[in-house]
Amino acid sequence: MGKPTGFLEFKKEYLQKIEPKERVKNYKEFEKPFSEAVAKDQGARCMDCGIPFCHGDTGCPVDNLIPEFNDFVYRGRFKEAWENLSKTNNFPEFTGRLCPAPCESACTLGIIEPPVSIKSIERTIIDRAWEEGWVIPQTPTSKSGKKVAVVGSGPAGLAAGQQLARAGHTVTIFEKNDRIGGLLRYGIPDFKMEKRHIDRRMKQMEAEGVTFKTNVNVGVDITAKQLLADFDAVVLACGSEVPRDLPVEGRNHKGIHFAMEFLTKNNKHVAGDAIDIINAKDKHVIVIGGGDTGSDCVGTSNRHGAKSVTQIELFPEPPKERDKSTPWPLYPKMLRTSTSHEEGVSRKWAVSTMGFKANEKGEVTAIYGSEVKEENGKFIPVPGTEFEWPADLVFLAMGFVNPVKEGLLADLQKEGLELDGRGNVKAEFGTKAGSFATSVPKVYACGDVRRGQSLIVWAISEGRKCADQVHQFLTSDVEA
Repeated sequence: MGKPTGFLEFKKEYLQKIEPKERVKNYKEFEKPFSEAVAKDQGARCMDCGIPFCHGDTGCPVDNLIPEFNDFVYRGRFKEAWENLSKTNNFPEFTGRLCPAPCESACTLGIIEPPVSIKSIERTIIDRAWEEGWVIPQTPTSKSGKKVAVVGSGPAGLAAGQQLARAGHTVTIFEKNDRIGGLLRYGIPDFKMEKRHIDRRMKQMEAEGVTFKTNVNVGVDITAKQLLADFDAVVLACGSEVPRDLPVEGRNHKGIHFAMEFLTKNNKHVAGDAIDIINAKDKHVIVIGGGDTGSDCVGTSNRHGAKSVTQIELFPEPPKERDKSTPWPLYPKMLRTSTSHEEGVSRKWAVSTMGFKANEKGEVTAIYGSEVKEENGKFIPVPGTEFEWPADLVFLAMGFVNPVKEGLLADLQKEGLELDGRGNVKAEFGTKAGSFATSVPKVYACGDVRRGQSLIVWAISEGRKCADQVHQFLTSDVEA
């Protein structure tokens, strides 16, 4: 795979980016795919390592055949690279922009050198495929006569729906929002992924026979009982949307918002909707939570023209290199700097928020707390490290705890649906290991609603695997 001496001859290259001071002026994507020549050199670095951990259990959850498409790229056979990639990944333009690339963390070359630029190569392949017109609808040769409802149009629902439609089933995807895409649409800022990528996949899927129904909140606008009566199988792919809250003094002051409220309104505004946004212009912004959602709040606040942006995290600062607790090929615990961080932010670690202060109008004016240290699994305030910082806007970006239970899940619980200890849908009732079948006959679950908050690549993987089990159930008339 690749050039036998490629990893010795070529250094790792990164996608070229527009400078931070320029890219914050708009919401456009600012990374460019590799040129063909650079892509070939980067594909050549794939070292024929014998055991490719990049697509093993520690690497790519969607099972991309990474050494194979690297080799095709190295040899300039881009169409074959695309055909190889499309066998395993329904939406490489999503993962090529948004995935944290556990495949690169597991790359064998990463033991001694920077790993192969797998994510960048993947994005280059799919962007080239769209440009060349290689991405076309894959319509089934025959129809099964079976109808499947998919609830939720995030990456898990889209992947499950596309696979089932291609297998010949009649698929309807229900989305409670006004546009398809779930958090891909309204949780991910356009500067990370422009929404045209979702729109053209929708057109492809419609040509393959998928029907999209927006503004339909299943469990409210249509009952679970009706859904079960109208469809031969139901796939729950409705995500994990209940955000983790911060129950401290002053939490209810004006100007303290969950991250998704901020990001969703801004994305709708960028899409052209006449909507009032939460504007960070000329404000001191505090982002609580050190993950990707918090980073998205940082990038969006900078584009608004915030006076200052501070991102705080309860845990201590990770090491700059791979921590010994996560040796290769595991996904490493280490400090990560996002493109939003590059645009301007003050990052604070091992900090606990004790409360918020407000003015006479009830508007937040400050955050206070202290530094902490971990002892016996608990975070203990460090005496003498108390602080108070100005805060005009505060965004809570501490992750999601479980799916929304009201509506659909509450309806299905009346039909016998079981939840696990974390409040996710329990889906392990099939005869196969790794089953996606719930305790309700002909109801399946995949993605975050089943596994909890996770990565886009895991959502696509689960959607595909769930679709396979639903297909077997529908074609055998025996529950998988």
